[in-house]
Amino acid sequence: MADNENISMCDTNDSQSNCSNAVCIDAMRVYDSCSDKDCINDLRVFFTEEVQALVDEAVNVRLRDAEVLTVTTNLEPVPFNKGFYSVDITFFFGLTLDLYSTPGCTPTQVQGTATFNKKVILFGSDGNVKVFSTEYGSDPAEAQTLSLPRVNVQVAKPVALSAKICPCSVLNTLACSVPKCVCNYVGNVLTDGGTRRVTVTLGLFSIVQIERNVQLLVHSYDFCIPKKECTNSTDNPCEVFSRLDFPKDQFFPPNICDNKKNSCNCGCS
Repeated sequence: MADNENISMCDTNDSQSNCSNAVCIDAMRVYDSCSDKDCINDLRVFFTEEVQALVDEAVNVRLRDAEVLTVTTNLEPVPFNKGFYSVDITFFFGLTLDLYSTPGCTPTQVQGTATFNKKVILFGSDGNVKVFSTEYGSDPAEAQTLSLPRVNVQVAKPVALSAKICPCSVLNTLACSVPKCVCNYVGNVLTDGGTRRVTVTLGLFSIVQIERNVQLLVHSYDFCIPKKECTNSTDNPCEVFSRLDFPKDQFFPPNICDNKKNSCNCGCS
């Protein structure tokens, strides 16, 4: 059979290392993907009961840092559109803020969390098989789940744009269960209560992919045998320090001309 043939791709003029054979591999193929740039306005921040008491007395707030703690996804086939799937994505953010009780005072640094939901529709092809493997066992429910395409979400570090304190008229609430990693970051958050709210604006870059496990025929040149020898580490701190380069930029900070590839130009005509 053609599947079992060893197809050689060697050129008689090439060295042995340049020869390749066609081999079958099991890999995840991306069937569809999309990228997005979201500017999220007035995103409510949730705090613990102790921090919420500080928010109620604060006169100003500043957003210091933001990070994505985790992302949850839910995949559903689109009715009457075979091969397409609706992907519901929930981002959980960890936020670090400075609260000011009086103008000009030393701020109190606190942590909070916020969530953002979005939905995308992507093509994931159509499969109607159950996948059984030694990795997942022989559970029929698990096998049926594995026959669906897989969602992969890539997200960059959020851009912390702004924060403000709002009256309690902001009514949006935390409409989903909080994952354990979020609770470990901020604690047990309040979903309601308090007289004031903090809202933030974040910039978010993300890529969403739908993948399926497929078998592909690819060229195989050789095994990836490392050619670099491992060097033994040393416990001598002075020897480790001797291998570090001298930090010239720390003593002689570059000017604006050094930071640009083009010639220095003040912009004056």
